[in-house]
Formats: sequence, C-alpha cells, structure tokens
Amino acid sequence: MIGLKFKVMDIVLKNVKKKDLAVIKSLAKALGFEIDKPEEKAYNPEFVKEILAAAEEVRNGGGKEISMEEIRKMCGI
Repeated sequence: MIGLKFKVMDIVLKNVKKKDLAVIKSLAKALGFEIDKPEEKAYNPEFVKEILAAAEEVRNGGGKEISMEEIRKMCGI
C-alpha cells in the first residue's frame, strides 16, 4: 500500500500587471485552484487620529529636534 500526502499551500502574487490578471485567473480556474481576494483591514481610527494630530503639530512648529547622539543614548548604543 502506498500512502500519499497532499499539502495545501497558499500562493500570494504581488505586483501582477492588470493585463496579466485575467490570464492568471483563467489558469488557476483551469487547474481547479480557489481564488480569494484578501479583505483589507482598516487602521484603528483612534490611531489614525493621533498620527494626524501629531503631524499637524509638527507642521505648526511643535515637536523637538534631537541629534543622532541623543538617539543613540536613548537606545543604549
């Protein structure tokens, strides 16, 4: 008796040209692959609000300039 193990793997394609997408989808369908489009997760609105407020504060002259030496000290390097 011969035992076969089949593994399932996810394949992620990045930087696919729009013109090639139809061909890739067609090939995947012909091979019986399942195609999922990952759902995009939104940023936490409170986090976005904090970042935008900090950016605005810097644009209005807020913030503090620090040297590389100060950064090294803070990091313990």
